This record gives sequence, C-alpha cells and structure tokens, in this order.
Amino acid sequence: MKQYFKVDEWKVIEEGFDPAHNKVAESVFSLGNGRMGGRANFEEAYSGDTLQGNYVAGVYYPDKTRVGWWKNGYPEYFAKVLNAANWIGIDISLNGEQLDLAKCKVLGFRRELNMQEGYLKRNFRARTATGKEVEVEAIRFNSLVDDETGAICYSINPLNFGGYIKLTPFVDGDVVNKDANYDEKFWDEVAKNTWDDGAVLQMRTRKTGFEVATGMKYHVALDGQAKRIDTQPVTREKYVGAEIRMNIEEGQRITLYKYAANLSSQNHPKEDLVELTKNVLDAVCHKGFDTMLAEQAAAWAEKWKHNDIVIEGDAAAQQGIRFNIFQLNQTYTGEDDRLNIGPKGFTGEKYGGSTYWDTEAYCVPFYLATAEQKVARNLLLYRYKQLGKAIDNARLLGFNNGAALYPMVTMDGTECHNEWEITFEEIHRNGAIAYAIFNYVRYTGDEQYLADYGLEVLIAISRFWAQRVNWSAQRQQYVMLGVTGPNEYENNVNNNWYTSTIAVWCLKYTLKVIDDVKRLDTGKYNSLTSKINFQDEQECGKFKDIISKLYLPYDDNLQIFLQQDGYLDKEQTLVKDLPETDRPLVQKWSWDRILRSPFIKQADVLQGLYFFEDDYDVETIRRNYDFYEPRTVHESSLSPCVHSIIAAKLGDIDRAYEFYLRTSRLDIDDYNNDTEDGCHITSMAGTWMSVVQGFGGMRIKDGALSFSPLLPAGWEAFSFRIGFRGISLKVLVSKNEILIKNQSNQTLTVNVYDNGYLISPSSETAVPIKPLH
Repeated sequence: MKQYFKVDEWKVIEEGFDPAHNKVAESVFSLGNGRMGGRANFEEAYSGDTLQGNYVAGVYYPDKTRVGWWKNGYPEYFAKVLNAANWIGIDISLNGEQLDLAKCKVLGFRRELNMQEGYLKRNFRARTATGKEVEVEAIRFNSLVDDETGAICYSINPLNFGGYIKLTPFVDGDVVNKDANYDEKFWDEVAKNTWDDGAVLQMRTRKTGFEVATGMKYHVALDGQAKRIDTQPVTREKYVGAEIRMNIEEGQRITLYKYAANLSSQNHPKEDLVELTKNVLDAVCHKGFDTMLAEQAAAWAEKWKHNDIVIEGDAAAQQGIRFNIFQLNQTYTGEDDRLNIGPKGFTGEKYGGSTYWDTEAYCVPFYLATAEQKVARNLLLYRYKQLGKAIDNARLLGFNNGAALYPMVTMDGTECHNEWEITFEEIHRNGAIAYAIFNYVRYTGDEQYLADYGLEVLIAISRFWAQRVNWSAQRQQYVMLGVTGPNEYENNVNNNWYTSTIAVWCLKYTLKVIDDVKRLDTGKYNSLTSKINFQDEQECGKFKDIISKLYLPYDDNLQIFLQQDGYLDKEQTLVKDLPETDRPLVQKWSWDRILRSPFIKQADVLQGLYFFEDDYDVETIRRNYDFYEPRTVHESSLSPCVHSIIAAKLGDIDRAYEFYLRTSRLDIDDYNNDTEDGCHITSMAGTWMSVVQGFGGMRIKDGALSFSPLLPAGWEAFSFRIGFRGISLKVLVSKNEILIKNQSNQTLTVNVYDNGYLISPSSETAVPIKPLH
C-alpha cells in the first residue's frame, strides 16, 4: 500500500513529481464521459515511463489468441479495446528546445483531479537543460454535455527568457497497444483534412472495420487577449498537426485552447464522419472553453445530487468513495445498450476493456439505485441481445438444445478469454447473469421484463446447468466436475460449492419465473416455448431432480460449506503467517505453488453467502466467514467489498471498516501494486455497496426497502441517496438516529430494523440507531 496522493474530500492531489509513480498517477487521474476517455498522459512530450492511452467506447480489435497449443472450443481471438488516436498532444518548443519533463529539472509540480466539477488540472515549473524556466498550467476534461468531445486550456509562462516559442497541437493515430500479441498496429488511415484552425484524421480498425474521425480545433490568447495567429499544417502518415510560431517576451503568458472530437462509425455514417466532426468542433469552439467548463460543472452537480455519499469525520474514507463513484460515472452512462463496463474502463488496457461477470454481480446494484431504471435495464438487454452467441459458445463446448454459456470475456457476445481454466471452467458467470435479472426485477418491480426477455435467458442458462452436471453412481447424487470458482487460485476442481449453489438457485428461479410468466402473460409463455422448443413437463422435471439431488460439499466437523471437495486436504496456513515479502502471491509465487496452497484470491463461498444470505442463519454465515476470511489474500479487487458487507451484517464493524477502506482506496493507495495498469472500475461499484448495503444495511425484502444501519467508530455520520421504483430517498445515519427523507411525491413504506415506517411525500422519519452488542 502506498500513500502517495494527498487526502482531500473532493479532489485527488499529487504534489511533487516522482517519475516512478507516473503510470499510477496516469491511471488515477484518468478522464472519461461514457463515450470516450483516456489516461492522464501529459499534453507535452514526455520521454519517461508512461502508458499512453485514449479510448473510444465500443471500438475493439480481435487480436489473435497466442497459445502454444489448441483445444476444441478455444476462442480464436482476444478482443481488446484499442488505444485510439492521441488527441491531447501539444508539442512545445522553447527557442528550439523541446519541453519534456523527463529531461528537465522539475522545480514544482501539482496535479489535481477535481471530482466535484469533473476536470483535471496540472501546474508545474521546470528548468530545461539550457536553463530556461517555464511555468505551465493545463486544464482538461471530457465533456459530459457534448459527449463526443474534450477540451484543453494550456498556458505557458516563460519566466526567465523571451524569444521564439512553437506550439504544435496535433492528432496522432500512429499508436500502439502495449498488450498487442505480435506488436501489431491496429489502425489504418482513411483520410485526413487540415484547415486554418483545425484538422481531422479518420482511421479504420483492421478486421473489425470500425472508423473513427478524431478532430481538433484551436485558438491562442496572449496575456488573456485573443491573438490572431498564422499556422503551418504538419502532416504525415496517421498524423495531422499545426505549427503555431510566436515571439513572446519574458513573463508573457501564452494560452492555447484546444477542442477535440471523436466520432465513431458506430453512431454515424462512415462517409459523413469528417464533415460531422467539423460541425461538432465548430459548435463546441463557438461555446468556448469557459462555457464548456461551466456546463461540465453543472452536469457533474446533477450527477452528485443523485449518487453522492457523504461521510463526516473521515476524510480518507470520503475521498475514497467519491473517487469510486466519480470513475463509475465517467465510465458508463447507460445511454447505449451496445456498451458495457470494462474492468479498467477508460483507464488502461488490461483485461482488454471487455465485459466480465463483474457487471452483473457488482455494477448492476449501483446503477439500479443511482440512475434511471433504463440504465440497469440496458445492462440486461446487452446480455439478452447476445443470447444467440451464448448458445453458440455452449455448442462449441458440446452442449445442445439451446443451452447457453455466456462468455467470461466478450465484446459482442463471442467468448474471447485466452486462459483455458477460465474459458471452459469458470462457468459460475452464467449464474451472475441470472442473478442480475432477479436483482433487477425485485428492485424495480418490472415483471414484464421477465416475459419479454428474462425468461428466455433463464431457460437457456438452466439448460446449460442441466447438461453440465452428471450423475455419480457412487454418491447417488449429481455432481459438478472440473470447474473454477470465483477463487481463481484453484483450477479444475470438483464440486465448487459456490458454482453448484448458484446452479441450484438458477434452476429454482427459472421454475419460479416460468410460473410467474404463465400467470402474467400466457400467450407470451406459449409463444416462447414454441420458439425455443421448450418441453415444459420434461425439462422442468429434470430441473427439479437436479435441485433435490445436486451434491453440495459440507464439513460436519467444522460445520462449514467446503469450497471444493479437496480443500481441507491442503495445508491450512493462514494469511497472517505469510511473510509480507511473499505478497502479492500472483507476482511472487509460481502458479503450481499457488494452486497447492489454501490461499483464496477472493470471496468464493462467501460470494454465495452474500448473494443468498436469506437462506442461511447468522451463525452459519459467521462460521464460514471466520474460517475463510483468514485464508483470503484479497488479490482480486472484487474481494474486499463482499467481506466488508458480510462483516457489517455480522456486526463486526472494525473488520467491515478495514475492508471498506481497502476497497475504496484500492487504486488511490495502490494496494495490490497494479494500479499502473489502470483502475479497477467494476470493483468500484462494490465500494458503493460496502457503504449502502454494508454500513447502511440496505436490502430489498418482499418488494420493500429495508435498512439495518450501523456507524463506523471514527465517523460522525454518513448519508446516501437512492432511487427506488420512482421514489427518491436520502438516508442519514448518525450516532443517535437514522433519518430517512422522502424527496418524492409518493408515499413509501420502509423497514428499519424489521419495523415498518410509512413515509409521506416530502417528509422524513427518524428512528433511533440500534447499538452494537
């Protein structure tokens, strides 16, 4: 864990420049608006260690899978979001000497991410090799209002010299992905166009044929006054730029305003991209930087109004939760059901920017409570529209009759993960898809979704489970062989408890939804069963047989659910006995050693107890938590939040807080020594859950909101807002009471500590807080 950035409730601040931390800072200070985003690379040249990255949502490349062997059903490619054209670049030449902080003496440096208003600001003072001293201020943002655009205000003040300064704003499409398997470049130039105060570069991805036009427009001010300039276009392959040459005096401040746009063929006709990009640039340039920045602040104020969490008395905890909420809102807005949430969002290349089960298990709850209903619905529709490919994926592995295996990693529904023990065996992801449908319907009450879309997905998933189990004559039970559970530090195990448990739950839920849809819309049910050739009596009978006879491993002596059949055969070393120098295991140990160890990457049995807590009494949850948590190394970003929520349920406020702080500050403090690859976006939704479901105790029970709050020892109070079935609530938890404000015009019944309270429109109800025993 590092504590490199300053603590501030609304900002992330870096004071002083340490090149060794630059890639971590590039990740943490990343910007996005749901449509485009990028890492916090410098605008000017930087020859030091950096990971350059700009990304356009939905634009990807099927990079050839690189393995030394091949198996039937193995994915042919690994899809990855591409590093797109660099639109932020501004080369600076000072009397012929390039400004490059890697080659300068940095006399002062400050970089801050303003989360409240949504912009990145950087100030530095540097001395070049020949003694020239400059002061620079750069402000940059990706517009939420005009979500295909970004803007930069870049000011230079020559402190001890005058003379010739050359500014070269540019768009560079000659970019690479760090993770390219064969050092391949993925973009070809289609067209470029320059004019007096701007330029456009249109590029096409190889194989997939996406086209993106990246344009810029710019103007200059000297000491705050607009300056007429002469420019010289600079073009080469995959590059457009413009040289701006000026003679200025010592102490004169020159400011370059640069506006940029990324328009994709996903949203516009390819043949119109250049012209449309010019139009978009004209519109934002006409607004001007100050107006765009004010609009940005207003747009963020509206977002914070709905999803801010306020923590009183703990600035580090406050900064952590706001950073997580900020990055989630930068990554996904829910406006386009073709898009989803990559584990790194717009902050890096790792995991290819593809969709994982993280979305359904962690992100859906956040968007259900903090955004319009359509946002979470679009996340579900993303999977529904890919059902055909999920069936194709299952068919490649030998399944039939419409069984579906959703991909572990995907862009368009095709499996593209490149590790066999995950691709073939981490099948619990199917359960997360089903659970998201359940979560959405119980939260919104939108049962019509089941008839229109949900049941078709559930039946396809249940058909998969029915074929994936096999009958054990020895046990006289069904078993689930050769799987990888959420704990990826065990591969190819038999009867992973979580996988088998969620399979049983899927079958039960499918049977319930079949009955619900028959009641809701018999015609639609009959139409669906005809479409997919569903043999109601025969297939439902099979589902019920598996439900009653599937083996779920359990140890009678410890009275715990066994993570898998052989887990207790391992030498039961605890994490507290691990030398600090051995961690993180994934970076220090061989894979063979990890697989033979008892150490758990992330919540596995506990993931099931989190999902299905109503099926188990508190003592059962406590026994399993006390056994498995000391063996968990939390080397997945998805782990601490689940442990925090369960600890809060058990009344263990100290452990709940410890895990909350870890999940909320995972990237800011670089807990796992991997933030330089990008931030852990999907786990950030788990941070929100740690507060709302953990400390706030929020649940949905019998169609009603329920709260069982508790307050961490160092907090004076905390509050959050949630939307529920068209009603907006603010919940304030303090040392003495829980105050629930109904900010809507509808009456709502809310349960607090299992007691019901009727809250009228625009009123509030106070309930004494229940002390911890």
